[in-house]
Amino acid sequence: MPADTQGGGSPRSLFVTAQDGLRLHVREYGVRAALTTPVVCLPGLARTVADFEVLAPALADGPPVRRVIAIDSRGRGQSDYDSNSENYNVAVELGDVVTVLTALGLGAAVFIGSSRGGILTMLLGVAHPTLVAGAVLHDLGPVIEPKGLARLKSYVGKLPAPRSFADGAEMLRRLSNAQFPNLTAEQWLAAARHTWKSDDGEFVPTYDVRLARTLTEVDIERPLPSMWNEFDALARVPVLVIRGANSDILSADTVTAMRARHPDMDAMEVADQGHVPLLEGEDIISRIMAFITKCDARDMRARPPGLTRSAAI
Repeated sequence: MPADTQGGGSPRSLFVTAQDGLRLHVREYGVRAALTTPVVCLPGLARTVADFEVLAPALADGPPVRRVIAIDSRGRGQSDYDSNSENYNVAVELGDVVTVLTALGLGAAVFIGSSRGGILTMLLGVAHPTLVAGAVLHDLGPVIEPKGLARLKSYVGKLPAPRSFADGAEMLRRLSNAQFPNLTAEQWLAAARHTWKSDDGEFVPTYDVRLARTLTEVDIERPLPSMWNEFDALARVPVLVIRGANSDILSADTVTAMRARHPDMDAMEVADQGHVPLLEGEDIISRIMAFITKCDARDMRARPPGLTRSAAI
């Protein structure tokens, strides 16, 4: 099936070369020539495009149909690992995002930023505001709670290798059951498959374990600098915040403060889930689809008369 008419259920793997020569993996869904606003999915610190494998095809297939891409940041998933681990920082990763958008000919898009991907989305709103047509901040806000950082610091890059995916699922259940008390065995198994891969019979993380260095300098006794100025850069576009009710990264108080600064902001809380809520299930997918449709309407009004999306990009 030609790439520009292929349905969302059949993802395509693309590779884009970053400015320093590393190959960045992109998973693409949907119709490239769609007139709707495209969607860009940015995973969390030690996460990959697999986190969007349910949501992305649903958004691509619609209705309406649209182009959706998800990006493996350097050192994650199928993207190259960086020989210099100091490059695992948001400045370099933001540059990678812009490189991918330029290479794929994407104009303004709705960004779904999951955890660290939400930080990149806010930074993009500062550095390249015309590229952001809307933002979904997935369990991430301008204030990051120290308790959650301490939890991440305790296990990112430090988990023992499981003997099997089933063993990995049980390991993750023991680690995160307090945040996700109602996940099924199948969901824990899926989480394990997103966390490890089989490499010559050994189970290894789906990310470069040297990513842990990004947390080594974090002092959990001192709060991180807030990102209210970066959040305010999104004031001109629609914003949807998705918070897990059990999240230890994004507090309910922070969401309230965000709404005070962005009165038109949408927010939803996912019961019985923590950081980050699963992007699956009819409720959350339909809510995100409705939000993106609202962004479509704003994007269409912003274009000059007679200008199609393909002409705009």
